[in-house]
Amino acid sequence: MAITRRDLLLTGTAVAALPALGSVAGLSVVGSADAQAANELPWRHGLSLFGKVKYPADFKRFDYVNPEAPKGGVARQIAVGTFDNFNIVVSGVKGQVAGAVAFIYESLTTPSLDEVSTEYGALAEAVSHPDDFSFVTYRLRPQAKWHDGKPVTADDVIFSLDSFKKHHPMYSAYYSHVVKAEKVGEREVKFVFDAPGNRELPQIVGQLTVLPKHWWEGTDAQGRKRDVSATTLEVPLGSGPYKVKDFVAGRSIALERVKDYWGRDLAANVGRNNFDELRYEYFRDATVAIEAFKADQVDWRTENSAKSWATAYDFPAVSEKRVILEEFANRSSGVMQAFVPNLRRGKFSDPRVRRALNYAFDFEEMNKQIFYGQYKRISSYFDGIEDLMATGLPQGKELEILETVRAQVPPEVFTTAYSNPVGGSPEAVRDNLREALRLFKEAGYEVRDRKLTDVKTGVQFSLELLNSDPSFERITLFYKPSLERLGIAVSVRTVDPTQYENRTREWDFDIVTNSWGESQSPGNEQREFWSSKTADIAGSRNIGGIKNPAIDKLIERVIYARDRDDLVAATKALDRVLLWNHYVVPQWTYTKVRTARWDRFGRPAELPKYGQSGFPFIWWYDADKAARIAKKS
Repeated sequence: MAITRRDLLLTGTAVAALPALGSVAGLSVVGSADAQAANELPWRHGLSLFGKVKYPADFKRFDYVNPEAPKGGVARQIAVGTFDNFNIVVSGVKGQVAGAVAFIYESLTTPSLDEVSTEYGALAEAVSHPDDFSFVTYRLRPQAKWHDGKPVTADDVIFSLDSFKKHHPMYSAYYSHVVKAEKVGEREVKFVFDAPGNRELPQIVGQLTVLPKHWWEGTDAQGRKRDVSATTLEVPLGSGPYKVKDFVAGRSIALERVKDYWGRDLAANVGRNNFDELRYEYFRDATVAIEAFKADQVDWRTENSAKSWATAYDFPAVSEKRVILEEFANRSSGVMQAFVPNLRRGKFSDPRVRRALNYAFDFEEMNKQIFYGQYKRISSYFDGIEDLMATGLPQGKELEILETVRAQVPPEVFTTAYSNPVGGSPEAVRDNLREALRLFKEAGYEVRDRKLTDVKTGVQFSLELLNSDPSFERITLFYKPSLERLGIAVSVRTVDPTQYENRTREWDFDIVTNSWGESQSPGNEQREFWSSKTADIAGSRNIGGIKNPAIDKLIERVIYARDRDDLVAATKALDRVLLWNHYVVPQWTYTKVRTARWDRFGRPAELPKYGQSGFPFIWWYDADKAARIAKKS
């Protein structure tokens, strides 16, 4: 799957019969909506943030699919944790949502996996907007329908936007620029924005998951009125290629392909959605999940543990080629993963304290001992997207942008290229811990009886490292001794996912690990990640609680960038200021996706550049391969 901005906040269908109306306008603002009012705006079949879309209005399929892919079979996959809710509106706010339920829905647009930041029509057959991006209109397909046969309507779209904005704080911020959604034709919805110039907003509303208003405003089998703001395990109604077949709460969920799916013949769906059934088995423990995979209880596993990748896949089925180990390049996104101190707690308010915590982290030794040397240290909030990463010293347009906030940012932003401390040897570790103690001393601490003590209060500096994954505990336990050598009282606590979500939602933590995925085209989601407005909103992605007027200004420069050059410069400036405020202790990244699969599937000859593996959406069940595996077994 391609990474959309909406995915980054959490983690096919183009029109084949429209006339060729031209590709989307570029990023530049070349006229106002009023100036264009006298002329009808053109309807477009796709949107791109980088100029022209690749595929014409009459294209037959995406280049990266197999149009002859057979339908049938089951794909059994692993899901982590548990679930007790099917209502995606309150995902992350109430209950644990089954992620697979998202596949029963559709949005107005769908991404292309071989283009950057490009969308084609899904529920919508066409889109129209003025050159200043002050509003956008989507026209729904007449054949789009829910699984109960009722048409998808403009009222459904408006209801969906209102529901997400009203009942989820993250989406309230994400869609905050949308001041009005109105029905302007039988199948047309117009989204009006609060200001012109935000090139992303047409795509952002196009990625809106559309919900069935009539279903949510109806009653369940017991006659009870449904509530879109509440959790539920009632199977919801969708419009997509799959629907829920069966489930066991917290343990498994199966989706079945909709045989009369309204969009099966659309160009962007050719060669997609090939499995008759998608089944997800839930595991709380990674070791148990691996054993289930080895026992052929699941078909596909994405492996996130370097240790497991190096040691857990040496079993007969691998040597016999019945199980295939393969890594897929991740070109679609960047990431910041880090230890995140809670800035709402006074002991982390001083940037010197936060920087000292980085000096106490010996990544190089951890990489050797725990990760088998597989990882590299993260050095940017956009790590993995080279043209967006702040490197060297600022210059050109980036420097001009930074000059506008010079008085509000650390002086090192202009004088020193950011880098993490480097450990890996006893000498380097001693030097790093010595520097950490110097920083703590500057911040008002001293060591008394081997305890790092606040000079004013006499209280020892203490912190808790909070985890939700038992397998991650060994990492925090590795970090603990270095912190203790500084005289810090350290506790490591691992809780179940529900407790973890409750504690982080209520900001009840000292330090947690968090990650933020980044797209090739950053935008509105940066507000949700780092802005002052979201710092105290329960459930927001600003988990550290960053409140910084300079960062707020730089976020707006990113969002309202007029072209790609402006966007790159503003993003680098934002990256640089975030880094030099030492809000996090950067962890590590791996630029490929590790996978293991039982060899019973087929795939296109060439996978899409930005789709990673593309599994299961463009793969298929290969009956001949499955038969060979069965014979060998």
